[in-house]
Amino acid sequence: MVSNPVHGLPFLPGTSFKDSTKTAFHRSQTLGYRNGYAIVRRPTVGIGGDRLQFNQLSQAELDELASKAPVLTYGQPKQAPPADFIPAYVAFDKKVLKFDAYFQEDVPMSTEEQYRIRQVNIYYYLEDDSMSVIEPVVENSGIPQGKLIKRQRLAKNDRGDHYHWKDLNRGINITIYGKTFRIVDCDQFTQVFLESQGIELNPPEKMALDPYTELRKQPLRKYVTPSDFDQLKQFLTFDKQVLRFYAIWDDTDSMYGECRTYIIHYYLMDDTVEIREVHERNDGRDPFPLLMNRQRMPKVLVENAKNFPQCVLEISDQEVLEWYTAKDFIVGKSLTVLGRTFFIYDCDPFTRRYYKEKFGITDLPRIDVNKQEPPLVKQELPPYNGFGLVEDSAQNCFALIPKAPKKDVIKMLVNDNKVLRYLAALESPIPEDKDRRFVFSYFLATDMISIFEPPVRNSGIIGGKYLGRTKVVKPYSTVDNPIYYGPSDFFIGAVIEVFGHRFIILDTDEYVLKYMESNAAQYSPEALASVQKHVRKLEAPASESESKQTEKDPGVQELEALIDTIQKQLKDHSCKDNIREAFQIYDKEASGYVDRDMFFKICESLNVPVDDSLVKERQGLIMLPKLVSNS
Repeated sequence: MVSNPVHGLPFLPGTSFKDSTKTAFHRSQTLGYRNGYAIVRRPTVGIGGDRLQFNQLSQAELDELASKAPVLTYGQPKQAPPADFIPAYVAFDKKVLKFDAYFQEDVPMSTEEQYRIRQVNIYYYLEDDSMSVIEPVVENSGIPQGKLIKRQRLAKNDRGDHYHWKDLNRGINITIYGKTFRIVDCDQFTQVFLESQGIELNPPEKMALDPYTELRKQPLRKYVTPSDFDQLKQFLTFDKQVLRFYAIWDDTDSMYGECRTYIIHYYLMDDTVEIREVHERNDGRDPFPLLMNRQRMPKVLVENAKNFPQCVLEISDQEVLEWYTAKDFIVGKSLTVLGRTFFIYDCDPFTRRYYKEKFGITDLPRIDVNKQEPPLVKQELPPYNGFGLVEDSAQNCFALIPKAPKKDVIKMLVNDNKVLRYLAALESPIPEDKDRRFVFSYFLATDMISIFEPPVRNSGIIGGKYLGRTKVVKPYSTVDNPIYYGPSDFFIGAVIEVFGHRFIILDTDEYVLKYMESNAAQYSPEALASVQKHVRKLEAPASESESKQTEKDPGVQELEALIDTIQKQLKDHSCKDNIREAFQIYDKEASGYVDRDMFFKICESLNVPVDDSLVKERQGLIMLPKLVSNS
């Protein structure tokens, strides 16, 4: 009976007492980690830190407990779960045993051989226990070789048993369909697999050799000839050995000449030369394979053979002093054959190897024969002669038949019929020019400028068109690179120099201000502010002057009555669209004014009834915008 070590009482129910002062009841740690692996360690103390008592039982008791089955205490042991089933076609997939074997075949109808040894490979597929026999192909054997027995399960005896991998070993004979195969060796995978299954492998054997095959491997008989050169020896030594060169024939100097590529073959067996033409797709040439047939090429002829009829008779050795040989074909040198000069720029690896072994020439680099395109010649225009625009004059240098310069069609469509008008004064030391006023019209579609001088009666100066539509060059620009006036150069106070004449912008119409405000990015803030400030100054006194003039000047009232009467007549008239077009046609400078005679002439041509009683009293010009804008 084991007693309680604390109280000295037997360790029985009712005689054990708990320590009321004890507060820790944790178990010691029994699991640890080392290098990432879990390791179980035996505890040194019990629950709450009590020291464990080891080997409290005697050896006899321990032996007795060891002999007892713990069925009554712990019950029947649990069986381990069965291992996962893996089918054979998965476990042995792509695992094949390979054996080297041979079989002997009789040759009854041959005087050179009585039997033949044929070497085979036997493959055993572990996934389905099938076998196949393959005979490696031997070059020039004359025997159909390859797969002798296709993959299948092979019968071992008459009872229907099949060959198993346990039946295969080195140094044994197996019979398949009446043929006996001798297994001599296996590969490394097969040896490892069979030894892992407990099969003791026999030592490997040497593969039997075919006597007739070994006889054919004997060196050929050597013939020694007294002469250093023998055509038969050359034929047998250099048979099927051909030097290949890549050459070009540059005929660009002649009319309609080209640079063509060719392949030159030099046959070492008889020193003949063949020239083949290299064709490309869609080159427009007939596909003739040969430029020159295979033949010997004469290099130096006898003097008497210059008049030899070569086109009729073949040249013999009597007419030739020297023939072309392999030494004459060198990469980087030219070669004249039948009147054509070929430049050899490359050869194949066999030719390089032959020249290195035969002549000791190692440096045969490929030469680049691709013609580099000539540099583009910068087109320089001749100096400007002063006639027309620079763009029009430059077109004569681009083509024999000059064409008109390309126009910005998008710009012309967007800015069609958009005209900016300015009033300008001529800056001149002549006193008569101080009172002259000019109307500048800037056409946004073509960037052209026209100048119109309204005629003034009794001024002594004939008004009208001062400058037709044209582009005006700025004074500080060069002749070769002209810079033209643009919309941003026109503002109140700007000085415009037109062909040596200086004009100062004094006034603009209301459309110019709207255009400048909608395209403020093109103008400087000072230019936009100058036009806005000028328009505001004109609007303030205009309202006061109009009220005074209507009260004091009866002529203004009459003119307004005339305008109202004509506008009513034009609204009631059926051809008001034609009236607008007619006024625009006769106003060629787009100034907005026509004289009185022209006004009545247009109205008479269109049968427009206009009362001229008030018009005759007014002298000067008729302003178009008020008459035509509402029609």
